[in-house]
Amino acid sequence: MAGPRPDPELARQLFFEGATVVVLDVPEGTEFGIDYSAWAVGPRFRGVKMVPPGLHFVHCSATGAGGRDAGPRSGRFLSLRRREVRVLRWDPAGEAVRPEPPEQGEALRDRLRELDPFLGPYPYETLKKWVSLSNFISEAAAEELQPESGQICAFAEVLPEAAGRHTRDRAGQRRPPLDAECRSYAEGLARLPRMRPRAGTQIRFSELPRQAFPAGASPEEITRHSMDLSYALQRVMEQRYPGRPLGLLAELQFAFICFLIGNVYDAFEHWKRLLNILCRSEEAIGKYQDLYINLISVLYHQLNEIPADFFVDIVSQDNFLTSTLQVLFSCMCSSAVDEILRKKAEKFKAHLTKKFKWDFEAEPDDCAPVVVQLPEGVQVD
Repeated sequence: MAGPRPDPELARQLFFEGATVVVLDVPEGTEFGIDYSAWAVGPRFRGVKMVPPGLHFVHCSATGAGGRDAGPRSGRFLSLRRREVRVLRWDPAGEAVRPEPPEQGEALRDRLRELDPFLGPYPYETLKKWVSLSNFISEAAAEELQPESGQICAFAEVLPEAAGRHTRDRAGQRRPPLDAECRSYAEGLARLPRMRPRAGTQIRFSELPRQAFPAGASPEEITRHSMDLSYALQRVMEQRYPGRPLGLLAELQFAFICFLIGNVYDAFEHWKRLLNILCRSEEAIGKYQDLYINLISVLYHQLNEIPADFFVDIVSQDNFLTSTLQVLFSCMCSSAVDEILRKKAEKFKAHLTKKFKWDFEAEPDDCAPVVVQLPEGVQVD
């Protein structure tokens, strides 16, 4: 865990005021990390000291012999207070670290000097980057979003929806016996059991509306709400974040961290869907200008962590992010948008154009005719 040394005054402050995360029984060679840094664990490792108070993400991956073939990453968010001692212990069965009862931390407090040689210092050189990626996530927001189990896994734990090990089970589900010949790829997929996430293991993201318009909407209203997603965004706010729109940014950051550091692909898909709604809500941009001023700051720091071609679709070669942000920048040219927000958007646009060579000047796809699927029974006069 060697790295640049903090300046003496910061080191002294963190030594006396920082928290300590004691991690017990972690096998040598395991990849262990906190926030934006990770290391291969040595035989003397017992945790991390001088941790700045606040929210942190502790993560690990089991490795095979010789430190090769790292397993799926798992992690959990910890909210640490000044001088707190938090104890985690390696769980061999789950290949993850689990929290010990709080009294374990109190019991170890008097032994910190004894443990000090086995504790690595927090990697302060990445602290600013971590804060810029997580500054909207409060302890309450992390508690609300994380799985009930507290554990965030790169691969979801799933169970079959129905039993299928025995012939009678498969027959009851109208599925062929296991030894029956498979005649096509599609038939092979149909034979696979339907799976569902294990209870308590799913990240509790907001449920984003599948329908962008209200029930009973006229064809004109359906078209308008399909082009401007403000109605869908308002529904998410009312259901999950009433009176606190900045909660959306906490969820956006939480999803991004779970993907970038936790390797959770489903979190990336949620990040894209939530960002799409935010960027395509023209009416909401004029109504929630503080939200959008902060959204630009959040995106600025997030996009600094990802290669320019990451968002390019392999098949179509379309860049999801350029098309989405193009609509956002177009909406922010409106006279209803505050000058401070408009200027910040212009600077962000110029930054992205220079850094990634993205073209935002072409006509947005939203200016093309929109084909809208009308609900059953709705007709155009």
